[in-house]
Amino acid sequence: MLTPKENFLETLKKDGKPDRLVNQYQPFVPIMNDPLQKFTRGNRVRGKTSVDRWGTEILFPEDAPGPMPHVTEANKVCPDVTRWQESVKVPDLIANCSDGWEDALSAASQVDRSEKLVLGFMGTGIFEQSHFLMGFEDALMNLLLEPESMQELVDAIAEYRFRYAKLLVDNLHPDIILSHDDWGSKQNVFLPPRVWRQIIKPLQKEIADTIHDCGMIYMHHADCICQPIVTDMVEIGVDIWQGTIAQNDIVEIQRVTEGKLAMVGGIDGPKVDIENITEEEIRAEVRRAIDTYCPGGRFYPSIPNGICFREWNNSIVMDELHSYGRKYAQEHPVGKYLG
Repeated sequence: MLTPKENFLETLKKDGKPDRLVNQYQPFVPIMNDPLQKFTRGNRVRGKTSVDRWGTEILFPEDAPGPMPHVTEANKVCPDVTRWQESVKVPDLIANCSDGWEDALSAASQVDRSEKLVLGFMGTGIFEQSHFLMGFEDALMNLLLEPESMQELVDAIAEYRFRYAKLLVDNLHPDIILSHDDWGSKQNVFLPPRVWRQIIKPLQKEIADTIHDCGMIYMHHADCICQPIVTDMVEIGVDIWQGTIAQNDIVEIQRVTEGKLAMVGGIDGPKVDIENITEEEIRAEVRRAIDTYCPGGRFYPSIPNGICFREWNNSIVMDELHSYGRKYAQEHPVGKYLG
């Protein structure tokens, strides 16, 4: 039997021969205690309000799945994008994150790399950082009404991301990098595709090239609609789209991308991560995702945002992924569906 790492890499290949379905994050060991994480996100504590290194207020309510920006007219970092250089101070990663990698390297050294892949994480992507600084509405409007100033600002954010990626790969040497940037909602992409292609796409490709030049796999998280830009994601060099929600026509995406984009997701998280749902209803949704999307190849069934936040619900999802996923692979040799 292949190790989780071997099985994952075989599934990633267009002509690979995996012996079972990949079970969510089983092949990866995320390293979350590196200096970049500590510097940029270390003050985020459940139940507390904090301010990030860019100056954005971050809320983390007790009952929330994760932290979120809280941008108001009174506290927005960038109230006037045409004068962004006066208000936006880009955090100095080189000065603050070049040293202190001992904890992260120790954690990575404990990973048996014949069994698992070491995963490095890059949170808050280019588009996300822009709306963290000025609010969501202002970010969208400024991209349309003040494109030159917004281009200057996102260029500065992208340069910060390049430095982040370089520090991560030079010091941690992960096998795979998970980069975060939500480009849409559950209804559509946030930006008209032409605007996204003009402003975001070239910069995202540079980040992808930086990762690939170091021999690493690029996995992009966006748990949203990305269907209008999936061929662009292939052109950028996204190896894996993590967060593929069921509201996308995943079968059609598999067709138009011709097997060039691996995807992780497909299970309808909001449908199964609720109270008053039966075990069989959860299992049926997992089976639906496997039966519908796995025949297209290079597909990893998963909750798009990673896990169910209700522990019991998540345990059922994981059990069905393991039991039905293995049964499915035995009855439908996975390699037959790739390519």
